Amino acid sequence: MNFNINKLTDKLRNMRDLSDAELAALIDAQDCDYLHKTADAVRRERYGIDVYTRGLIEFTNYCKNNCYYCGLRKDNTSLERYRLTKEQILECVHTGYTLGFRTWVLQGGEDMYYSDEYICEIVSALKAAHPDCAVTLSIGEKSYESYEAYRRAGADRYLLRHETADDTHYRSLHPDSMQSENRRRCLQDLKRLGYQVGSGFMVGSPHQTLENLVADLRFLQELDPDMIGIGPFLPHADTPFGGEEKGSLSRCLNLIAILRLMFPYALIPATTALGTIHPLGREMGLKAGANVVMPNLSPKGVRELYTLYDNKICTGEEAAECRSCLDKRVKGVGYRLVADIGNVKR
Repeated sequence: MNFNINKLTDKLRNMRDLSDAELAALIDAQDCDYLHKTADAVRRERYGIDVYTRGLIEFTNYCKNNCYYCGLRKDNTSLERYRLTKEQILECVHTGYTLGFRTWVLQGGEDMYYSDEYICEIVSALKAAHPDCAVTLSIGEKSYESYEAYRRAGADRYLLRHETADDTHYRSLHPDSMQSENRRRCLQDLKRLGYQVGSGFMVGSPHQTLENLVADLRFLQELDPDMIGIGPFLPHADTPFGGEEKGSLSRCLNLIAILRLMFPYALIPATTALGTIHPLGREMGLKAGANVVMPNLSPKGVRELYTLYDNKICTGEEAAECRSCLDKRVKGVGYRLVADIGNVKR
C-alpha cells in the first residue's frame, strides 16, 4: 500500500496516532524532510529552542548481565573494569555544576558492588550538595523496594530502556536469565513510585522488524513515559553481535520525529550513538525533534572503558571540552543549551 508521507505526518500531528501500517510506512519512508520539519515545529511550540543538558556520569562498567549486544557484558573478559567511589562521583558533579549542569544521570552496568545502601548514600550526598538539581539513575532492573529506597533518598528520575516490546525479539537479544516481563514490571514500579520515567529502544538491532518497531511505539503509548531515548544499534567487536550491521540513521531520525509528534511533551535526547554513527548525528536528531543532550562528565581516564559499542565519541575530552563543543554544535543548528533541570512540559 502506498501512503502520502506528508499527509501521514499531518495526520499524526493532529491525532497523535496512526494505524500500524501507517506507522510502518512513516518509519521506513525515505523522503522525510517534511516529517522532520513538522516534528521540529512541534518541539518549538512546547519547548522553544531550548536544549536541556544532562550531565552523564558513567560510574561503573561492571555488569552481572550478558546481553548479546553490549560491550559491558559479563563475559567480555577483554574489557578493563572500573568503579568510581562516592567521592569521585561527587567531584564529577561539582565540576559539572560549575559548568552549568543542573541534572545528573548516574549510569552504570548492573553492578552488585553498589548496594542499595551505597546508592542511597550517593544520591543523598549529591542532593545535599546541590538541592537545586535533579538526580537521574540508570542502573537497570531492581526490586520495587530498591526503587522505593532510591526515591526516598532523593532520586527524581529513572532511565530504563525497554529495548524491544516483542518477547521473541527480546529473547534473541538477551540470555534466558533476563525476561521482558521483568523489564516491564520495573517500568510500572517506577511509574507507581512517582519517578519521571524514561524508556526507549534500539533501532536496527539484530532480528528487528518494522513490526517490532511499531510494537515499541504501542508499548510507549501504554507506558506514557516522560523521557524517550532511542539510538541506532552499534556493534561491539567483543560481543556475539560484533559482526552485525549498524542500525539505520534515517530510521532513527524518522522515529525521533514520530515520537515527537506522538508525545509532544517528551524529553527526547539526541544520543551519543547518533553522533557516533554520523559526525552530525546529534544535530540531525535535534532538527528532527529531540531536545536533550547528555555530555559526558565521567573522569577522562575511564571514558574509553565504558564501551557499550565500538568507536564511541568524546572519550578523550575533559568535561569542559565536552560542554563547550556541544554548545557550539547546538548553536550552529539554531538552538541553545540551557542550565535548567528541564522538567517535562505536559
